[in-house]
Amino acid sequence: MARYTVLDLAAWKKSGKPFAMLTAYDSTMASVFDQAGVPILLVGDSAGNNFLGHENTIPVTLDELISLSRAVVKGSERALVIADLPFGSYEASTQLALESSIRLLKEAGVAGVKLEGGVRVCEQVRALVNSGIPVMGHLGMTPQSVNAFGGFKVQGRDSKADEIIKDALALQEAGAFAIVLELIPAKLAKEITETLSIPTIGIGAGINCDGQVLVWTDLMGLTPKPPRFSRAYLNLRQEMAEAVGRWVLDVESGSFPSAKESFD
Repeated sequence: MARYTVLDLAAWKKSGKPFAMLTAYDSTMASVFDQAGVPILLVGDSAGNNFLGHENTIPVTLDELISLSRAVVKGSERALVIADLPFGSYEASTQLALESSIRLLKEAGVAGVKLEGGVRVCEQVRALVNSGIPVMGHLGMTPQSVNAFGGFKVQGRDSKADEIIKDALALQEAGAFAIVLELIPAKLAKEITETLSIPTIGIGAGINCDGQVLVWTDLMGLTPKPPRFSRAYLNLRQEMAEAVGRWVLDVESGSFPSAKESFD
Protein backbone atom coordinates (compact mmCIF):
# COMPACT_ATOMS: atom_id res chain seq x y z
CA MET A 1 0.00 0.00 0.00
CA ALA A 2 1.10 3.57 -0.64
CA ARG A 3 2.23 5.83 2.17
CA TYR A 4 -0.05 8.40 3.71
CA THR A 5 0.47 11.93 2.39
CA VAL A 6 -0.25 15.49 3.46
CA LEU A 7 -3.46 15.25 1.41
CA ASP A 8 -4.73 12.59 3.80
CA LEU A 9 -4.26 14.98 6.73
CA ALA A 10 -6.23 17.64 4.88
CA ALA A 11 -9.02 15.15 4.22
CA TRP A 12 -9.10 14.08 7.87
CA LYS A 13 -9.38 17.73 8.92
CA LYS A 14 -12.27 18.25 6.52
CA SER A 15 -14.13 15.12 7.64
CA GLY A 16 -13.45 15.64 11.35
CA LYS A 17 -11.52 12.38 11.75
CA PRO A 18 -8.97 12.54 14.62
CA PHE A 19 -5.56 11.09 13.83
CA ALA A 20 -2.40 10.04 15.66
CA MET A 21 1.26 10.95 15.24
CA LEU A 22 4.07 9.29 17.19
CA THR A 23 7.78 9.93 17.43
CA ALA A 24 10.24 7.32 16.18
CA TYR A 25 14.03 7.28 16.07
CA ASP A 26 15.00 3.85 14.69
CA SER A 27 13.87 1.26 12.17
CA THR A 28 12.70 -1.36 14.69
CA MET A 29 10.26 0.89 16.51
CA ALA A 30 9.18 2.50 13.24
CA SER A 31 8.23 -0.97 12.00
CA VAL A 32 6.22 -1.67 15.16
CA PHE A 33 4.37 1.64 15.01
CA ASP A 34 3.72 1.22 11.29
CA GLN A 35 2.28 -2.22 11.94
CA ALA A 36 0.08 -0.73 14.67
CA GLY A 37 -1.41 1.68 12.14
CA VAL A 38 0.15 4.97 13.21
CA PRO A 39 -0.30 7.15 10.09
CA ILE A 40 2.40 9.74 10.85
CA LEU A 41 5.85 9.16 12.32
CA LEU A 42 7.80 12.19 13.52
CA VAL A 43 11.55 11.89 13.71
CA GLY A 44 11.77 14.59 16.32
CA ASP A 45 14.75 16.35 17.77
CA SER A 46 13.17 15.02 20.97
CA ALA A 47 15.64 12.23 20.23
CA GLY A 48 18.06 14.50 22.07
CA ASN A 49 16.58 13.95 25.52
CA ASN A 50 14.83 10.63 24.81
CA PHE A 51 17.41 8.71 22.82
CA LEU A 52 20.80 10.46 22.68
CA GLY A 53 21.18 11.29 26.37
CA HIS A 54 21.07 15.10 26.14
CA GLU A 55 19.28 17.37 28.60
CA ASN A 56 17.15 18.89 25.84
CA THR A 57 16.79 19.07 22.05
CA ILE A 58 19.30 21.86 21.39
CA PRO A 59 22.49 19.75 20.90
CA VAL A 60 20.92 17.53 18.20
CA THR A 61 22.61 17.99 14.82
CA LEU A 62 21.30 17.78 11.30
CA ASP A 63 23.57 14.82 10.54
CA GLU A 64 22.11 12.95 13.52
CA LEU A 65 18.54 13.69 12.38
CA ILE A 66 19.35 12.50 8.87
CA SER A 67 20.70 9.19 10.20
CA LEU A 68 17.71 8.64 12.50
CA SER A 69 15.22 9.67 9.80
CA ARG A 70 16.74 7.30 7.26
CA ALA A 71 16.26 4.44 9.71
CA VAL A 72 12.61 5.35 10.35
CA VAL A 73 11.87 5.59 6.64
CA LYS A 74 13.48 2.20 6.02
CA GLY A 75 11.58 0.63 8.92
CA SER A 76 8.15 1.84 7.82
CA GLU A 77 6.01 1.18 4.77
CA ARG A 78 2.74 3.05 5.23
CA ALA A 79 3.44 5.98 7.55
CA LEU A 80 4.05 9.55 6.46
CA VAL A 81 7.51 10.33 7.87
CA ILE A 82 8.25 13.92 8.91
CA ALA A 83 11.60 15.06 10.32
CA ASP A 84 12.41 17.98 12.58
CA LEU A 85 14.78 20.67 11.44
CA PRO A 86 17.10 20.82 14.47
CA PHE A 87 18.20 24.00 16.20
CA GLY A 88 20.65 25.94 14.05
CA SER A 89 19.65 24.32 10.77
CA TYR A 90 17.10 26.86 9.51
CA GLU A 91 16.95 30.08 11.55
CA ALA A 92 19.76 32.07 9.89
CA SER A 93 18.34 32.26 6.36
CA THR A 94 15.97 30.78 3.82
CA GLN A 95 18.99 29.33 2.04
CA LEU A 96 20.11 27.45 5.15
CA ALA A 97 16.59 26.13 5.73
CA LEU A 98 16.38 25.00 2.11
CA GLU A 99 19.77 23.28 2.17
CA SER A 100 18.96 21.47 5.43
CA SER A 101 15.55 20.34 4.22
CA ILE A 102 16.87 19.14 0.87
CA ARG A 103 19.38 16.96 2.73
CA LEU A 104 16.61 15.42 4.84
CA LEU A 105 14.51 14.63 1.77
CA LYS A 106 17.36 13.37 -0.42
CA GLU A 107 19.54 11.57 2.14
CA ALA A 108 16.87 10.28 4.54
CA GLY A 109 13.82 10.00 2.30
CA VAL A 110 11.38 11.85 4.56
CA ALA A 111 8.23 13.37 3.09
CA GLY A 112 8.45 16.73 4.85
CA VAL A 113 10.02 18.76 7.63
CA LYS A 114 8.89 20.43 10.85
CA LEU A 115 10.24 23.69 12.23
CA GLU A 116 9.51 25.81 15.28
CA GLY A 117 8.26 29.38 15.39
CA GLY A 118 5.60 31.57 13.86
CA VAL A 119 5.93 34.87 12.02
CA ARG A 120 9.71 34.86 12.42
CA VAL A 121 10.11 31.71 10.29
CA CYS A 122 7.41 32.34 7.68
CA GLU A 123 9.98 33.44 5.11
CA GLN A 124 11.67 30.06 5.50
CA VAL A 125 8.32 28.25 5.28
CA ARG A 126 7.45 30.01 2.03
CA ALA A 127 10.83 29.21 0.52
CA LEU A 128 10.51 25.53 1.39
CA VAL A 129 6.92 25.20 0.18
CA ASN A 130 7.77 27.02 -3.05
CA SER A 131 10.53 24.45 -3.56
CA GLY A 132 8.09 21.56 -3.16
CA ILE A 133 8.93 20.67 0.44
CA PRO A 134 5.94 20.11 2.78
CA VAL A 135 6.31 22.00 6.07
CA MET A 136 4.73 21.33 9.45
CA GLY A 137 4.78 24.21 11.93
CA HIS A 138 5.21 24.09 15.71
CA LEU A 139 3.89 26.68 18.18
CA GLY A 140 3.46 27.08 21.92
CA MET A 141 6.12 25.48 24.09
CA THR A 142 8.71 25.11 21.35
CA PRO A 143 11.52 23.03 22.92
CA GLN A 144 14.33 24.70 20.97
CA SER A 145 13.43 27.92 22.83
CA VAL A 146 13.53 26.30 26.28
CA ASN A 147 16.26 28.68 27.46
CA ALA A 148 14.24 31.73 26.43
CA PHE A 149 11.14 30.35 28.15
CA GLY A 150 13.04 29.56 31.35
CA GLY A 151 12.03 25.91 31.24
CA PHE A 152 9.24 23.72 29.91
CA LYS A 153 6.19 25.82 30.75
CA VAL A 154 2.67 26.28 29.42
CA GLN A 155 2.57 29.06 26.82
CA GLY A 156 -0.27 31.21 25.52
CA ARG A 157 -1.90 32.28 28.74
CA ASP A 158 -3.42 35.78 29.03
CA SER A 159 -2.04 38.27 26.49
CA LYS A 160 0.26 35.73 24.83
CA ALA A 161 -2.75 33.90 23.35
CA ASP A 162 -3.26 36.49 20.61
CA GLU A 163 0.38 36.15 19.59
CA ILE A 164 0.06 32.39 19.10
CA ILE A 165 -3.13 32.84 17.08
CA LYS A 166 -1.33 35.39 14.89
CA ASP A 167 1.58 32.97 14.43
CA ALA A 168 -0.77 30.12 13.49
CA LEU A 169 -2.52 32.20 10.84
CA ALA A 170 0.84 33.37 9.48
CA LEU A 171 2.11 29.79 9.17
CA GLN A 172 -1.06 28.76 7.36
CA GLU A 173 -0.74 31.71 4.97
CA ALA A 174 2.91 30.81 4.35
CA GLY A 175 1.88 27.33 3.21
CA ALA A 176 2.35 25.01 6.20
CA PHE A 177 0.26 21.84 5.86
CA ALA A 178 -0.22 21.33 9.64
CA ILE A 179 0.80 22.84 12.97
CA VAL A 180 1.83 21.17 16.22
CA LEU A 181 0.44 22.97 19.28
CA GLU A 182 2.45 22.13 22.38
CA LEU A 183 1.67 22.95 26.00
CA ILE A 184 -0.97 25.62 25.46
CA PRO A 185 -4.37 25.99 27.18
CA ALA A 186 -7.00 23.66 25.77
CA LYS A 187 -9.37 26.58 25.14
CA LEU A 188 -6.76 28.35 23.03
CA ALA A 189 -5.97 25.17 21.07
CA LYS A 190 -9.69 24.74 20.36
CA GLU A 191 -9.95 28.30 19.05
CA ILE A 192 -6.90 27.89 16.81
CA THR A 193 -8.17 24.54 15.49
CA GLU A 194 -11.56 26.03 14.64
CA THR A 195 -9.95 29.08 13.01
CA LEU A 196 -7.48 27.28 10.76
CA SER A 197 -8.24 25.35 7.59
CA ILE A 198 -5.10 23.20 8.10
CA PRO A 199 -4.86 20.47 10.76
CA THR A 200 -3.57 21.07 14.27
CA ILE A 201 -1.75 18.33 16.19
CA GLY A 202 -1.80 18.66 19.95
CA ILE A 203 0.65 17.63 22.64
CA GLY A 204 -0.49 18.93 26.00
CA ALA A 205 -3.08 21.05 24.19
CA GLY A 206 -6.37 19.37 25.04
CA ILE A 207 -8.81 17.16 23.18
CA ASN A 208 -9.99 19.52 20.46
CA CYS A 209 -6.97 19.46 18.14
CA ASP A 210 -7.38 17.59 14.87
CA GLY A 211 -4.67 15.12 15.83
CA GLN A 212 -2.56 14.11 18.82
CA VAL A 213 1.16 13.34 19.13
CA LEU A 214 3.22 11.78 21.90
CA VAL A 215 6.84 10.84 22.40
CA TRP A 216 6.90 7.07 22.14
CA THR A 217 8.94 6.50 25.29
CA ASP A 218 6.28 8.36 27.28
CA LEU A 219 3.53 6.26 25.68
CA MET A 220 5.28 3.02 26.61
CA GLY A 221 6.21 3.92 30.18
CA LEU A 222 9.95 4.12 29.57
CA THR A 223 10.36 7.73 30.70
CA PRO A 224 11.29 7.90 34.43
CA LYS A 225 9.49 11.23 34.98
CA PRO A 226 6.96 11.60 32.17
CA PRO A 227 5.23 14.93 31.49
CA ARG A 228 1.73 15.46 32.83
CA PHE A 229 0.17 15.52 29.36
CA SER A 230 1.35 11.99 28.48
CA ARG A 231 -0.36 8.69 29.17
CA ALA A 232 1.57 5.43 29.60
CA TYR A 233 -0.14 2.41 28.05
CA LEU A 234 2.54 0.02 29.32
CA ASN A 235 5.11 -0.04 32.12
CA LEU A 236 7.78 -1.11 29.67
CA ARG A 237 10.66 0.22 31.74
CA GLN A 238 9.86 -2.16 34.61
CA GLU A 239 9.05 -5.06 32.32
CA MET A 240 12.32 -4.68 30.42
CA ALA A 241 14.35 -4.30 33.61
CA GLU A 242 12.79 -7.48 35.02
CA ALA A 243 13.40 -9.42 31.79
CA VAL A 244 17.03 -8.32 31.57
CA GLY A 245 17.47 -9.14 35.24
CA ARG A 246 16.22 -12.70 34.67
CA TRP A 247 18.65 -13.12 31.76
CA VAL A 248 21.57 -11.86 33.87
CA LEU A 249 20.70 -14.41 36.57
CA ASP A 250 20.51 -17.17 33.94
CA VAL A 251 23.96 -16.24 32.66
CA GLU A 252 25.42 -16.08 36.16
CA SER A 253 23.86 -19.41 37.13
CA GLY A 254 25.09 -21.14 33.98
CA SER A 255 21.61 -21.89 32.64
CA PHE A 256 22.01 -19.72 29.55
CA PRO A 257 22.62 -20.76 26.87
CA SER A 258 21.04 -24.20 27.07
CA ALA A 259 21.42 -27.02 24.56
CA LYS A 260 18.40 -25.62 22.72
CA GLU A 261 20.24 -22.34 22.14
CA SER A 262 23.51 -24.01 21.12
CA PHE A 263 24.81 -25.77 18.00
CA ASP A 264 26.54 -29.11 17.33
